Amino acid sequence: MNTTITMIGDRPVLHLQRLLHHPPEKVWQAITDPAELAHWFPARIDFDQPVIGAPMRFTFEGSDQSDEGEILEIDPPKVFAFRWSEDVIRCELLPRPEGCLLVFNHTLRGPDSDRPSAARHAAGWDACLDALTTRLEDGTTAEFSMQTWFERTEAYIEQFGLAEGQLHTTEDGWTIHFERDLVQPLEQVWALLTEGTEPAPGAEPPLQTTHGYGQTGALTTVDAPHVLEYTWQPAGTVRFQLRAQHPIGTRLTLTHTVPTNQAADRATLLAAWQTHLELLFAALHGDIRCPWPAERTEHLRKHYTQYLDLD
Repeated sequence: MNTTITMIGDRPVLHLQRLLHHPPEKVWQAITDPAELAHWFPARIDFDQPVIGAPMRFTFEGSDQSDEGEILEIDPPKVFAFRWSEDVIRCELLPRPEGCLLVFNHTLRGPDSDRPSAARHAAGWDACLDALTTRLEDGTTAEFSMQTWFERTEAYIEQFGLAEGQLHTTEDGWTIHFERDLVQPLEQVWALLTEGTEPAPGAEPPLQTTHGYGQTGALTTVDAPHVLEYTWQPAGTVRFQLRAQHPIGTRLTLTHTVPTNQAADRATLLAAWQTHLELLFAALHGDIRCPWPAERTEHLRKHYTQYLDLD
């Protein structure tokens, strides 16, 4: 497997390659015939004629919603490209002595198909191409493993640098910003953050929204299941914001305002919040990691110190 990400303007493009031990003609049928696509593609694809401009419909199992698309390019048995909602998928088959090389590109163009979602998509396509390989080799349909997907997604988050926070300069200091793509529904993420309680302004923030690298204040804003904000001592605010994504999952945005008199804390806070979100991501998949990984946080603190030139 060979998976990379590049940027075209502000849009990410995933590149995956698979060497398949089958002739291009056989693989072509597997990637263009709707009956064969059903064995490995994540959504059911319907289209009448394999011609440029032909409309396509994408439907997820168990969902009454569907996405529209169209065939953009078709050159048997070499290239098949199509639009799925706003995203573009392009499959190219290159002959090789062993069979053919599948070059699979996914241009992420939708509002929830962006850089933070790249790891989810890459791990998902790994699973799909695994299933395609199985289908070509023995004619069976491979089962999806959520554990394998989780492990691959974590690896891609690290490889693509998607876990890292940003530091934005403001008039009063800085704002730390993190954005994470989660596949769980909004209510599940909120329940984990709030530990199943009903927090209210004036109360202490839920433990799952804090870390031990500073002193928290009281909750100031609670709008379940979307917003939770509290003060940071001696100054500043921490804000968790959640919104539902299409077609699945939740987008989590974390911001922490840091005043100028806390400049020395910036690298530590960036490291602590990245560690916190890594633990949250794992916990949402049933992987509870205790105790707090202090070595990981220290490694990240050194990284941010060097990256931001804070020495």
